[in-house]
Amino acid sequence: MSTKENTVSTQENTAPNLNAHHEGETVLLLIDVINDLEFVDGDRLLEHALPMAERIADLKQRAKVAKIPVIYSNDNFGQWRSDRSNLVRHCLEDGVRGEPVVRLLKPDEDDFFVLKPKHSGFYLTTLDLLLRYLGAKKLIITGMAGDICVLFTANDAYMRDFELHIPADCVASNTVEFNERALQIMERALKADIRPSTELDLNELI
Repeated sequence: MSTKENTVSTQENTAPNLNAHHEGETVLLLIDVINDLEFVDGDRLLEHALPMAERIADLKQRAKVAKIPVIYSNDNFGQWRSDRSNLVRHCLEDGVRGEPVVRLLKPDEDDFFVLKPKHSGFYLTTLDLLLRYLGAKKLIITGMAGDICVLFTANDAYMRDFELHIPADCVASNTVEFNERALQIMERALKADIRPSTELDLNELI
């Protein structure tokens, strides 16, 4: 084998395999859960985000058992020099309102993390490419706010022909009314399955 051929072979063998621990076509997506909630009405959102975070934490644990990849799609909240580590550290160490939510949902080392500049997880991000590499066809979308970033992301996912599962107990908005309206839109217009997470059979989805 020539030196050139040997170099190519080595590169192929050492390339990261995103599907190494992935079984099936489903991905769990967490929207804006690494969030300090330090904004107007953040206290109102926190009231609904805490029970949401508990349900997402349970769902995430089940996803890990089922070998379903977990992707965090998170706003950088205008902090363009920030990254995953800085965002998590800020939310856990700076005494912010969103700390209890982040403590429940902080990412694991094997989770994927995609920073987004605007509302949709797909807008000007690598999310679409990552989902293609993972072979995803079905998305379980969770997070906040249900009537803004979750809705915008779900809309873009639907236009890309993903099958959508958006468990109602894993989405939070500033008010119950806002959340229910968003869920109704996603169920009707985006054909999303909005059954609560406790009714999702992950083994069937993979």
